Amino acid sequence: QVQLVESGGGLVQAGGSLRLSCSASGRTFSSYALGWFRPAPGKEREFVSAISWAGSSTNYAVPVKGRFTISRDNAKNTVYLQMNSLTPEDTARYYCAAHSRYGSLNRGQADYWGQGTQVTVSS
Repeated sequence: QVQLVESGGGLVQAGGSLRLSCSASGRTFSSYALGWFRPAPGKEREFVSAISWAGSSTNYAVPVKGRFTISRDNAKNTVYLQMNSLTPEDTARYYCAAHSRYGSLNRGQADYWGQGTQVTVSS
């Protein structure tokens, strides 16, 4: 069982930066891949980024490559999403997700979901 709680969302101007955090709890947290999703047209949730349990592998959706950076600190049971050069198209509620398989998370599958944190980028 894994519980996920996001924080760090807010209102920023285009070109600004924001760092999202996801606090996780559970006995097997360190063995789970973690990632971030957001709503998209025609989809309930769109893949944004993922990181393996050891942090050795990361993946990003094309729209955020070069602008977002995912990282994790297992000692603090926390995963982060550093978002730079934000645009209005990044406006969404961002959800933290966990899966026991990194590959499955990259394909949009998750075992656990957080309740989300709102990011709004003004033009």
